[in-house]
Amino acid sequence: MILTTTAESAPGALASHTLILTQRLIRRWGRDPLTLVQSLVFPTGLLVLLNLALGKQVTEYALGMKLYGPGYDSLYSTVPMAAIVGVMAGSAAGAVAMGREREDGLLSRMWVLPIHRASGLLARVLAEGVRIVLGTVLIVIVAHLIGFRFQQGPFAALVFMAVPLMFGLAFATMVTAMAVFSAKATMVETLSLVSSLLMFFSTGFVPLEGFPEFARGFVAYQPLTTATDAMRGLAFGGPVAEPLLMTIGWCALVTSIFAIPAGYGYGRASRAGR
Repeated sequence: MILTTTAESAPGALASHTLILTQRLIRRWGRDPLTLVQSLVFPTGLLVLLNLALGKQVTEYALGMKLYGPGYDSLYSTVPMAAIVGVMAGSAAGAVAMGREREDGLLSRMWVLPIHRASGLLARVLAEGVRIVLGTVLIVIVAHLIGFRFQQGPFAALVFMAVPLMFGLAFATMVTAMAVFSAKATMVETLSLVSSLLMFFSTGFVPLEGFPEFARGFVAYQPLTTATDAMRGLAFGGPVAEPLLMTIGWCALVTSIFAIPAGYGYGRASRAGR
């Protein structure tokens, strides 16, 4: 990896250095079994298993209750949920990898190189975006093989693909802040618990009407449900504006809370050991 061809203060330094560091991260993640499993294998496996184990029952229940309209299939809920869960799992794996870089002193060594100070964190954002898009595309391909189809046109399909990207970048901002301030074991346990709760108590798992009355308030308004509902509407049909606006609100809230701590913590972790 050569970073000395463009001086730190030269015009274009931020763009060129960010591109090089983004490529480094993508190659590193591609060689990391944990990141590959969490980002690609786990969500696609979850999608297939849920479709095999519960797909028919959930579809029949939704059609019997006349919840989403004729022609509905549970894939229109489990595909969005699997995409969002893959986003969260991949971000957690990336945060663990960054924690290892912090502990090994790689971040501090990168800090003394003649590169733009913002390029390291910006590269992580771009690499996360690439990982999220690739993971979502893979899930859609697998879903297509088992019967999933976009029924609302190409523009709706593009917005469908953009929802996990937006959700994932907000979630990655949160886990980056956690990774640079917390112990690795604590972070993994916390993220696993949060991801599991959001997944099992969401409308991607079963329709809202299938949950007990006391749990419906949480299920209806938690971020994974709003993202799933928006993506279901974009793929199959149904309400889109309200769940999409709620998802945007959740993402904006999380980003506004954790962006500054993530940036400050990354710089602090990078300077450690100098």
